Amino acid sequence: MLNNLLIVLPIFALILTGWIARKSGALGPNATREVNRLVVYLALPAVLFDIVANARTTDIWEPGFILAFTTGCFVVFGGTLWWRVSTGHHLADAAIDGLNASYANTGFVGFPLVLSLVGETGMAPTLIATIVTVCVLFVVAIVLIEAGLQTEARRRDIVAKIVFSLVRNPLLIAPVLGGLVMISGGHLPGPVHVFLKLLGGAASPCALIALGLFLAGTSASAASPRASTAGILVGLKLVAQPLVTWIVAAPVLNLPSAMTHVAVLLAALPTGTGSFMLAEFYDREAALTGRVVLASTVLSIATISLYLAFAHA
Repeated sequence: MLNNLLIVLPIFALILTGWIARKSGALGPNATREVNRLVVYLALPAVLFDIVANARTTDIWEPGFILAFTTGCFVVFGGTLWWRVSTGHHLADAAIDGLNASYANTGFVGFPLVLSLVGETGMAPTLIATIVTVCVLFVVAIVLIEAGLQTEARRRDIVAKIVFSLVRNPLLIAPVLGGLVMISGGHLPGPVHVFLKLLGGAASPCALIALGLFLAGTSASAASPRASTAGILVGLKLVAQPLVTWIVAAPVLNLPSAMTHVAVLLAALPTGTGSFMLAEFYDREAALTGRVVLASTVLSIATISLYLAFAHA
């Protein structure tokens, strides 16, 4: 458990930094949105392009692992989406809630956790999980959000508006361009790679600071009405997703125990900041999302430790 705590401690420190900056007046009320826009328009697209462009097909082609992890993501995402829409919530809000319940923090927590527990052999599966999470799942959520936001338009204009919004979205353009580089077999020049690393390195820290800024500007009374919803979403992320992933990986696909272990471990990660970035950017479900990210990160220390104790029993 101490090892897990040390890995997630920088996350809490960055959130606290944003909270202190807002409470002390060092950053004003508009800082949350501006910092988040920096992530959405610059830093995160650099991360997405860099990850996909530098991926090698030999490293990311693990059909069994891909199927197990992706199924865990989309069963929980789809189930949450259906639950929220069926209870009268807007499609855009339901898509963000789906991310809250299925978007694993593979980048900030996954890589150091898997490296410390599994070693270098776990890096390729973690890269696969990152691509599935930040490219595939993220793209599906953005498409659904954009579709939901255009439902008020005339029917014949909906498709055109959605397509126009998507082709201008840097979070979708970046992985597509990265995929073209990967397929072409080309290599990025050294200075370009360094530029992407420098710019992309700001994504996670800035997103976490933006979360702290947001939480500092959210009153406790505004946070209380939907605590039960946040609890359900956290439960889906920390319990349901790894359980579904294990069912697909072990009883269904009969994957090797080592691969099953990595898949379940990655599925058990807390909710990443990607869902908060979208919630704040689109101004949908930001308060709920902020609580889910924070609570799932705190509780994952215990749930991952319990899983590890069970796996090694």
